[in-house]
Formats: sequence, structure tokens, C-alpha cells
Amino acid sequence: MPDSINARLQLTYERFALDLDLRLPGRGVSALFGPSGSGKTTVLRCLAGLVKAPQAYVRVNGEIWQDSRIGVFVPPHRRPIGYVFQEASLFSHLSVRRNLEYGWRRIAGRERRVQLDSACELLGITHLLDRQPLHLSGGERQRVGIARALLTSPRLLLMDEPLAALDSQRKAEILPYLERLHDELDIPVVYVTHAHDEVARLADHLVMLEDGKLLASGPVGATFARLDLPTALQDDAGVVVQGRVSGYDPAYQLLTLTLPQCTLSVKVAHTMLPMGTPVRFKVQARDVSLSLSGDDPSSILNRLPVTVTATLPAHHPAHVIVSLDAAGTPMLARITRYSSDALGVQPGKVLWAQIKSVALLA
Repeated sequence: MPDSINARLQLTYERFALDLDLRLPGRGVSALFGPSGSGKTTVLRCLAGLVKAPQAYVRVNGEIWQDSRIGVFVPPHRRPIGYVFQEASLFSHLSVRRNLEYGWRRIAGRERRVQLDSACELLGITHLLDRQPLHLSGGERQRVGIARALLTSPRLLLMDEPLAALDSQRKAEILPYLERLHDELDIPVVYVTHAHDEVARLADHLVMLEDGKLLASGPVGATFARLDLPTALQDDAGVVVQGRVSGYDPAYQLLTLTLPQCTLSVKVAHTMLPMGTPVRFKVQARDVSLSLSGDDPSSILNRLPVTVTATLPAHHPAHVIVSLDAAGTPMLARITRYSSDALGVQPGKVLWAQIKSVALLA
């Protein structure tokens, strides 16, 4: 497939071995997710050519960057990539504008896919162009670093935990700009993180790594919903759903989102958006309760008919993780074993999933 990123990588260090066969979409954001030491950054450095794996095959949207069998290895400076690190590492003696121009001027005019003005507008840094890096906040520096990477007109953007060095406030400041990159640029991104919320907001495809091995790879919603993966047992376990705006109540500021390929919908506390706009939202397992009926009076607005597909004992001995199907959309619920027995939860059981609108993260 020409529109894909293929990487077969094998390398061994003294206490670590990487052995992967990755097939990623050639568009959108693919997240490499896993604990520290799982090999996420090593994969990124192999894609960039900063690490030359002895046994490797790397092809990006039809271009072969490495094939160890025939001795092909494209050096890093000849790979059309942008690389964003945890720290922006701007040139301290140059203004923001000159930092941006550093890479942009090295690209021939006819090969420039991203213009300076466009990158500045996209990242919201136009008003910072005359400042020195010393006078920027951490979030501003990182936005400048991302813009600088984009201005090299990459055919692949690599991002190595770009929010890890930021506090929660700066992280919240920069996430909307990363979402704009996802929505407005046609540049594939491989994004390294161990943060569940970043994956939920940004990723289309999820790769889960552990000890240099591949645990899972697939669409983010379906992969997070799998009970055979460790994420299902974490406190912030949940699924990511891509809905579409089908209504809005201005009096209560509630957005109605229709689930994929069905007529089921949920209400989310959100500002108004145009009809048909795609909106990602996260449903956390701990925010889903189950009921035998969908008719009981309640303050919970979202009640969806669901079918139980599987159950799994949680880490806490009093809890159970329940896998659900809502007309083709996978969901998870974390409930007590007492409630599970009282409701007769078992595969094939039809129930109602109840989700608070204020609990949905859109």
C-alpha cells in the first residue's frame, strides 16, 4: 500500500531488545503508547534514521528509507521529516521569526508545503515573532518548535512526548493547537506518549508497546476497548468515539452527537458547533453505570441500549470490567461485582448504559 508507513525493526542493546513489525496508516495521527522503557522513542529514532537498526525495513508512503537486506539506508538529513522533542531547543540568540526561518529557508520555494504565515496562524504564534525564546512560556516555546518542524515541509512528522515537560496548565494550552494540526494538515504524524488523554484527543491509530514488543495496533476506539490489553484495567480506562453534531440546545448548552453508523446519540456539555461537525469524545469506564431499564426518571441524560460482549475481573477485587456494544460502538463500564451479579451481567445480556453528560470529555 502506498499510503502507509511500514517499519520492521530489530535491534538489541545490553538490556533491551526491539523486535517490531509495524503497519501504520499513511495519514492522520498514529500514537505509540506504552510505559517508559517500552521502546517508543527508539522506534521514532529508527524512523528518523538517528538509530540504524541492524535488521530493518522502513517505507513511508511508497519511499524506502531503509532496507538492510540490500544495503539501503537514507541518512537522517535526507529524510523529509520534522522532529519535535520534549524540549523545543530553540536557538536562544535568534528571535522566534529567525528560528522559524532557519529551516524554512533551506527548503526550495517549489518544495515548500507549509508557508511561514500559515504555520504561525495554525500554532497561534504570529504575535510572538519578534520575541526572544527567553521571554516565552514553556507552551509558547513548544508551539514555536512545532512550527519550526512544520516549516521544513516534512512528509512525516515525528513527535516525541511534546507535552511531557509541560505542567497541566501549559499542556491544556497547547492541546487545542495539536488538534488543529490533526484536523487541518495532511501530514502523517507518529506521536509518542504514555498519556491516555493525549491519545484520546489526538490519535486515529494506536500502537501499544511493552518491552520492545507489539501488544496491539489498530483504530484507537476499538483498541482501547479491548479487555485483553492492560489499558482496560487502568483507572482512566475508557473508549474514544468519533461522533457527529446532530443538534444543539442553546438554553442548556448541550450538544447532541450521533454515534458512528447508527441513530444512537449522546448529549455533551459543549459550545455550539455546526451541524455535521465530527467531534471526538471519551467515555470513561468509571462514568458508565448499567441498568435493566432505560425508563427510570434520572438526572442522567445519556441512556444507550447495549449488549454485553465480555467481562473481566478488575485489579480491585470488588470491581468488574464489562465490555459493551452500543450498535457497533464499543464501550467499557467499571461496576461492582455485587451489581454485576444483581443485574445478571453476562455475554449476550441486553442492558442500558447510563452516562452523565458532564462526565463526557469532548
